[in-house]
Formats: sequence, structure tokens, C-alpha cells
Amino acid sequence: MPIVLKSRREVEMMRKAGRIAHDILQKMRLAAVVGITTAELDELARVELEKAGATSPSKNFPTYKPGEGFPGYTCISINEEVVHGIPGPRVLKEGDVVKIDLALQLNGYCADTATTVPIGKINARAQKLLDVTCDTLQLAIANIKPGRKWSDIARLMQWNVEKNGFSVVREFVGHGVGRTMHEEPKVPNFVTPEQLRGDFKLKTGTTIAVEPMVVMGKRDVVLLDDHWTVVTQDRLAAAHFEHTIAVTDDGVEVLTDGRDSTIV
Repeated sequence: MPIVLKSRREVEMMRKAGRIAHDILQKMRLAAVVGITTAELDELARVELEKAGATSPSKNFPTYKPGEGFPGYTCISINEEVVHGIPGPRVLKEGDVVKIDLALQLNGYCADTATTVPIGKINARAQKLLDVTCDTLQLAIANIKPGRKWSDIARLMQWNVEKNGFSVVREFVGHGVGRTMHEEPKVPNFVTPEQLRGDFKLKTGTTIAVEPMVVMGKRDVVLLDDHWTVVTQDRLAAAHFEHTIAVTDDGVEVLTDGRDSTIV
């Protein structure tokens, strides 16, 4: 499938969706404290999505198990859970590392964003994991410009993670985003011969979700019996940060950073 380049108008429509996604994610971040359940955080998102007139493309997203779509409006993953954690009765406790992943659709356009939240005081190694993962996302954004191959960006991301003693998950990557939550191309955070075969050149109008997923130990992950939650095989902690971005003539615009649209 070809990469669908977006017009300036479409980028601004995505920014409107991104602003709402940013605001909801920040409300969830503030609400993520000791004693709250992940189901309560997900309900907060549901209410805010409804207020904004937006929908969650995650809700009922199909899985490999027939007839059972994703049950939550957001993905909330704790500690060794990397991605796709199902909101439920689990109560957050001091020292937890919580990944909140939110996608939404507004007026036919999508935005996708994620953050990792420390609950109370976390240990120094976990804090470094969060810092490195966030810095890796910012490093990617700072180096995006038209004409550059994505593999150049992915190589920088992998280098930054591994020089700090962590590992990049390889089973899950970023993706194109626009009219739907998942579009072409695949947007890896690492470089392998297989990924190089799908390499692409950044062009004005490219809109992608960049989302490094970084783990404290070895990169190997496994899928739990719920057919959704992905955890590290060694059960060490993971972190995840994500922004939806648009490539412009001058470089890049982050569409989920909370800025207002410039077109009414």
C-alpha cells in the first residue's frame, strides 16, 4: 500500500484531533495516582472522548481471537507490560511505571499518543528508563526532515537506547496515521535488514506515529493469555512514549503536543 501524503488542511484536521488527545492524556496522567484503578482511568478517557465528540479506534479493535475486540477505550500497561494492557480492576501502587496509550478519531481524522507515568517515587533505574525513552522520541523528532530516509532516524533511536544500557522492542513499531489509526508505512525504532527492505523517504505531508518502546532488560516479549497484553519475557520494566507528527517543508510538526490548530 502506498504512503498517503496529507494536505495542509488534513494536517490541521489531525492537529485538532491531536489537541484533544493531548488534553485527555494529560488528564489521565494527573489522575494516575496511588489507589486508582486502570478501569477508572479508562472511564475518564471515555467521558472526555464523548464530551469532545471523538471516538476511540482502540475500542473493539479486532484481535486474533474471533469475536473478541479490545475491551478498553485506551491501553494501560503497568511495569513489565509493554503495550496493549487492558484496563480493569488493578489498583495503581507506589513505584509502578504506567504506560497510557490513547488514540482517537475526530471528524474523520486520527491522532495517536502515549506517555509513561511514574506512580509516586520510582527507583533510579526506572527513572532513567523513562528519561531515555522520552529523550529517544525527542531525538527522532529533532532529526526528521524531508528527504531523509527513516532508517537514518531509526538508527539514531536504537543507538541512543542501547548506549544507555537498555533495549528496543522489535515486535512492535510506529505507523502511519491519518484517516485511520494504522496506515502505511511501518515506522521502526531500530534497524535490521528486514526493516531496511521497507525503508522509506520522508516527504512533506507524511504523517506518522513515532513511538519508541524501550525495556530495562532483554528485548524479548511474550503475549499473555488475554490475547492482548504484551510483557517483557524477563519481567523487567518497560517505557513507551508516542507523538503523531507531520513532515513539513521545514522539518516537522508535532500534532499531539497540545497546540491549537492554525486553521479554523
